[in-house]
Amino acid sequence: MSVSEKQIIGRREELKTLKELLKSREAEFIAVYGRRRVGKTHLIREFFSNKGVYFELTGQKNGSLKEQLENFAKIFSSSFFQSIPIQKPKSWKDAFALLTDQLKKIPKTKKCIIFLDELPWLASKRSGLIEALDYYWNRHWSGMKNLVLIACGSAASWMLDQLINAKGGLHNRLTRVILLKPYSLKDADEFLSARGIHLNHKQLCDLYMVLGGIPYYLKQVSKGMSAVQAVNKLCFRKDGFLYSEFERLFTSLFEHSDTHVKIIRAIAHSKEGLSRKELIEKVKVTTGGTLHQRLLELEAAGFLQTYVPYGNKRKDSFYRVVDEYVLFYLRWIEPIKRRGVISAKNYWQTKSKTAAALAWAGYAFEIICLKHIEKIREALDLEGVASEVGSWRHIPPKNSLDQGAQIDLLFDRDDGVITLCEIKYSDKIFVVDKAYAQKLASKITVFEKNFSTKKKVELVLITFAGMRDTFWSEELIVNDVIFEELL
Repeated sequence: MSVSEKQIIGRREELKTLKELLKSREAEFIAVYGRRRVGKTHLIREFFSNKGVYFELTGQKNGSLKEQLENFAKIFSSSFFQSIPIQKPKSWKDAFALLTDQLKKIPKTKKCIIFLDELPWLASKRSGLIEALDYYWNRHWSGMKNLVLIACGSAASWMLDQLINAKGGLHNRLTRVILLKPYSLKDADEFLSARGIHLNHKQLCDLYMVLGGIPYYLKQVSKGMSAVQAVNKLCFRKDGFLYSEFERLFTSLFEHSDTHVKIIRAIAHSKEGLSRKELIEKVKVTTGGTLHQRLLELEAAGFLQTYVPYGNKRKDSFYRVVDEYVLFYLRWIEPIKRRGVISAKNYWQTKSKTAAALAWAGYAFEIICLKHIEKIREALDLEGVASEVGSWRHIPPKNSLDQGAQIDLLFDRDDGVITLCEIKYSDKIFVVDKAYAQKLASKITVFEKNFSTKKKVELVLITFAGMRDTFWSEELIVNDVIFEELL
């Protein structure tokens, strides 16, 4: 492993793919996409920059065609002519012609890597870049067996529509696709440790519930700070990095971000998520097609998750916000900004102990668990049992005396068992008392009444610190999973 590769934390599957590209004896065209700040550029640059002839061009947001081509000329000169100025190409076809001539001079035994970073910004309207890329890949580059072409972008919907699922000239031209997701808990812990920041499980959980697994956010955490101190500094000071990140996040990703933000706000206020019909009523979008497209874009960017309650039809789908920072911003940071309050140094230390914060933490912890389903499956020793995974809800008709119920997570197993998972956040050992036991028993009753199955139904509790067995829990709960097992 090279020195630069050692700078890459986690990303085991992605590294495996990149190593396969290096060994390939054919031209490779790879698309890399994912949420802003998730580490796409870092991954490609650290892995490829010393693996051969390396050319990296980054798009300039809102840059004109003239500015983008000027940037190309400077990078091209720096990469191949020791920064001796060259004449700016007049079009992307001219630019790629220069690049092609230079690539042909390189020995076929040496890898050539072309990295087009933030391609959506490079390929502005009427720029002709996509047409030029299509032509040069099909006419020249696909025949260069030592070439690796990498197209990268944070605007996930653009990457999907214009490149990955393209119906035009680039249709089916890609040889690989990487969706780079946020770090898991384990990788986030490793990332922080590599920076000399060693947190216990409670501190890590508290931090992850706010920052998620976004490497660039985690990078802002200072050594020696507790999770509470880090959140206070980053989120509740006017000079804090995450104080105004929300606005930057959406305007940089979406051309018409106002609608995207309206959708996010509407859904974030509902723990259970919203249906399409409820969204139309709340957001007041003029056409269903517009809403559908915006929802696809938000989901592609990693902010939303679509889910169909298990056993229901596709038309019964719901949407929920699954981005930790976005949820935290809307619940805690934005109200402070709106009131124009300058936060005290210990603002979050005080607020984090309130009932409101505990309610928010419960939802944030649920999102973490739903992002680590494979770890939960492993903890329950279900790896060898085929099962379908989902969530379930029952909403009784209006004026009905029936009870509703929500199941956070379930495993419908092929061995004749349905495992219902109740996710409960508590930073202390959780105690199931009579009232809570009755609530859980009611959920099981509603499920068995409204979900047609002959399988045995059992209940599992997922908590942060575990549970203490009581008279009420022994007959009701068959197993428990703790936060440590998600690592």
